[in-house]
Amino acid sequence: MADSWAPDIAAAAGPKYKAVTAAIAAAVASGELRHGDRLPPQRDLAARLGIDLTTVTKAYDLARQRGLIVARGRAGSFISEDARSGEVATAAQSDIAMNSPPVAADGELPAAMTDALATLTHAGDMARFHYQRPGGPAADRETGAGLMARVGLSSDAEQVVVTAGGQNALHAIAATILQPGDRVACGQFAYPGFLTLARRIGVTLVPLARIGADTLEAAHLAAPLRALYVVPTNDNPTTATIATGERREIAAWAREAGVQIIEDDAYGLLPDAPLPAITSFAPEIGWYVASMAKIISPALRVGFVRAPGVAEAMQLAACQHESAVMAPPINVAMVSLWLADGSFDRLVGAVRKEAAWRQNLAHTVLGDGRHAGHPQGYHLWLSLAEDGNPDMLAATLALEGLSAVGSDRFAVSADAPKALRVSFGGTIDRRTLSRALHRLAAGLWSPGGTVSHIV
Repeated sequence: MADSWAPDIAAAAGPKYKAVTAAIAAAVASGELRHGDRLPPQRDLAARLGIDLTTVTKAYDLARQRGLIVARGRAGSFISEDARSGEVATAAQSDIAMNSPPVAADGELPAAMTDALATLTHAGDMARFHYQRPGGPAADRETGAGLMARVGLSSDAEQVVVTAGGQNALHAIAATILQPGDRVACGQFAYPGFLTLARRIGVTLVPLARIGADTLEAAHLAAPLRALYVVPTNDNPTTATIATGERREIAAWAREAGVQIIEDDAYGLLPDAPLPAITSFAPEIGWYVASMAKIISPALRVGFVRAPGVAEAMQLAACQHESAVMAPPINVAMVSLWLADGSFDRLVGAVRKEAAWRQNLAHTVLGDGRHAGHPQGYHLWLSLAEDGNPDMLAATLALEGLSAVGSDRFAVSADAPKALRVSFGGTIDRRTLSRALHRLAAGLWSPGGTVSHIV
């Protein structure tokens, strides 16, 4: 019964009221508490936990502010409908499940968008604001081809398809090349958007502890693979980056085995020295995806896909059109304009600079060996001990204004190691981030979700 619920906060090192609120959030995330469940009366919970009534009252007040519970007078406090997804509302993130680039301190993006819109409207080319041909206008396909050249991938513009973001791109690729029963190799943890697509289609995902030519060969020998799904630079969530030599080996193996490559390079253009795409070594079997949401802003729902050939691009464009019709034309036009006038590199550079500052802060506060992170990325990967509690830790971090998501959201199989992705992008400011990281480093949380259980 929910009204007999009592969390274990005995070893919590921080404020007890925050530990209780975090426990409520974690219980909602795990399904232990559900919409409509009645929480214990405050006096009863205080007695069970051995804490004073004022502490529980503060915890319930904070939970109500976060949208976790609603108070119904004498009837008591109940888990709210808004909490059914297990998300904790914070001032720092509108959706804690999303990994958003940090808002640069110089605030250049709003000005760039304003200037671009003025330029586009004054140009008088109203075709830019109307329905576009499937796959995108020729000028915007050229934009995509130019971006892909930055990762060593030569492309004819007719091989490029403009999409409404990376997820739309993956949806179109999956619909084009995957069928129920196909085996697709990926990491032990993978981007949830692709996991959802694979499960909807009925694809069998084959998790690899490490993505390399040798592990792919072993998986292919066990049963033929249809494709490899990979985020090659600053993997989401593990932050791993595949070295250039390994990329070449993977491409050579895939060509020999006849295995398609789905290269989701969402973060590949963010580093100051982008690595060559895996697809650049095997362009005839690779589907390369670049998108703007992770390197500039999620406000830009713009992606570019490079298909193996023109015929494949036409098929991809048809699938993309069925699901989204087109990418937002104004947004696409902005990206093309920014690449032409140099604003693109300034905007990406601002995100890169801010991400590097935050990554350096995390390294300074947390030290070596406690987390993995890309030097110019904006998320961390914290491995937890087997008895760790990712949901509890994520909920507690959220109360500090920091986005965190448990490894179960990314796990391909149920036996994947426990971990936590911590994101410090979005609108969280530097001061709040510093405070949250110091709380994490100080060991604020109880056993089962503490820093002492990070390995």
